[in-house]
Amino acid sequence: MSSNSTLTSQPIIEKAAAGGRISEAEALALFENRELVAVGMAANRARQRLVPGNDVTFVIDRNINYTNYCITGCDFCAFHRPLGSPEGYLLSREEIFRKIDETIALGGTGIMMQGGLHPRLDIDYYCGLLAAIKDRYDITIHSLSPPEIYHIAKASRIPVSEALKRMKAAGLDSLPGGGAEILVDSVRRRVSPKKIGADAWIEVMRAAHEAGLKSTATMMFGSVESFADRIEHMRRVRELQDETGGFRAFIPWTFQSGNTPLEGVSSSSGVDYLMTLAVSRIYLDNVPNIQASWVTQGIKVAQVSLCFGANDLGSTMIEENVVAAAGVSYRVSKDEMVESIRAAGMRPVQRDHAYNSIDFP
Repeated sequence: MSSNSTLTSQPIIEKAAAGGRISEAEALALFENRELVAVGMAANRARQRLVPGNDVTFVIDRNINYTNYCITGCDFCAFHRPLGSPEGYLLSREEIFRKIDETIALGGTGIMMQGGLHPRLDIDYYCGLLAAIKDRYDITIHSLSPPEIYHIAKASRIPVSEALKRMKAAGLDSLPGGGAEILVDSVRRRVSPKKIGADAWIEVMRAAHEAGLKSTATMMFGSVESFADRIEHMRRVRELQDETGGFRAFIPWTFQSGNTPLEGVSSSSGVDYLMTLAVSRIYLDNVPNIQASWVTQGIKVAQVSLCFGANDLGSTMIEENVVAAAGVSYRVSKDEMVESIRAAGMRPVQRDHAYNSIDFP
């Protein structure tokens, strides 16, 4: 995608304000012109059109990183360990149950299990674990990213569609959008060369949506990609959403380089984060929810995000280990989340993973 510096922002903003769909070239122009306030205001209008009112949602859940053994060893990841490493682990069912007990005691309604691509775990392991959790708990299982699903299917020598069908029957409720990074293979070859390509990520999500499993979509930006690469990522998400309607939310978050082979690569600034969030809200006119990433930005920037198109603050994140391994470790309690939303002039609403309201704190 070539530079679009000859395009000015105002006509694009007016087009979006009128409910028109902006093109990739127009989205790129918003990035390049860097008119942060004007684009932020346009994103806020788009948010009001898609999600009217001043409710800001959040969910109480736990990110259970069940293993850090992984065969991919992505350069952007400080969490993974090779099989046999003394720093590696695979949680037992008893340990996972203990974490779920703690989650429920704290008012949690779901768990998000994500982990490395373990070379010795197949479909029987995952279906057994999912069924055991559902037998024991009334809790939403929003778990297993596309790279994990693809790896499980390959290790089990079955099609992705069959793996998803079996895991749904065992208790899987929805998929997180992890492993997307940037959906451009030239970028993926630099940051995650052993992970599935962009087409495979899209195909797993298409198969999940066709199986009746809703999902979220993420974008990790601020590493080695260009603005055009970010727009291409959003284009692929918007295109699949037009086809399936299966994405509940889009979650852009910034690359954290600490303790990784890419340490020292410039990560995104707060201004760049807000611009990316705002452009995603304007461009992704068919994705209902945009989630702010307080986990990488901190709660103060997340508050500002509520004026730049975000309508959701995601999870209170009772536990998180992947981003923390890169040296970034923000923590927010339910009370802090509620107070931060109120301080921004919004109404806090606790939700479940299907974005159904369950409590008004």
